[in-house]
Amino acid sequence: MLTGKMAPALFMDRFRPSITPIALRSYLAEFISTFFYVFSVIGSAMASRKLMSDAATDPSSLVIVAVANTFALSSAVYVATNISGGHVNPAVTFGMAVCGRISVPTALFYWISQMLGSVMACLLLKVTTVSQHFPTYAIANEMTGFGASLVEGVLTFALVYTVYAATERGSPGAIGPLAIGMMAGALVLASGPFSGGSMNPASAFGAAVVGGSFKNQAVYWVGPLIGAAAAGLLHDNVVLPAQAQDSGRGRLEGIGV
Repeated sequence: MLTGKMAPALFMDRFRPSITPIALRSYLAEFISTFFYVFSVIGSAMASRKLMSDAATDPSSLVIVAVANTFALSSAVYVATNISGGHVNPAVTFGMAVCGRISVPTALFYWISQMLGSVMACLLLKVTTVSQHFPTYAIANEMTGFGASLVEGVLTFALVYTVYAATERGSPGAIGPLAIGMMAGALVLASGPFSGGSMNPASAFGAAVVGGSFKNQAVYWVGPLIGAAAAGLLHDNVVLPAQAQDSGRGRLEGIGV
């Protein structure tokens, strides 16, 4: 009987730090940043297709999307970094949770906020551009699902490692988000024609929900999550273990991005 009463109390104790006013503001910040990031990235792909009939084979369309990724991610991270840590990506959140920088309940709420932001951004684009083709992430015909997942994993490893490196000294200022955005843009240029260069499960999920195609959706989850976890573990346990211990508890249960 006592155990039955203690279970809900333990459950609430575990979730209570994740439903404080500070935590709720963090979830809102993640929603807003992810919304504008996905809106910019998916919108740039739609814009390039609108301007160029052969956008799928025109190299300039890849440059447009890469530049949009650079600017959008840099800005999204910058505006949210002092509130939520500026994850803007479920893979980054997963890496932080694996390394113990944020709790699992907080990470789940981050994921929900990021997913909702992505879906709402894609839905807005779909509704406002009625006759426009809505793009979804897809892998090249020459690639297998395993190969594409491996590529996405490597890409996300590079991106998340950059997140850790750019923010390892606390507040990143302006150069940290810029470095993160530039890495994202470079990776899109390197991988866009092969796997789409998502590196962000929320972006791929939102596009799939609104576009109505979940083909190869696992590619954009399995690879990025494994890559993010590997990057976080390598940084916190091998490259800078002392730094990780010092910054292991940040503004909100260890949010140190």
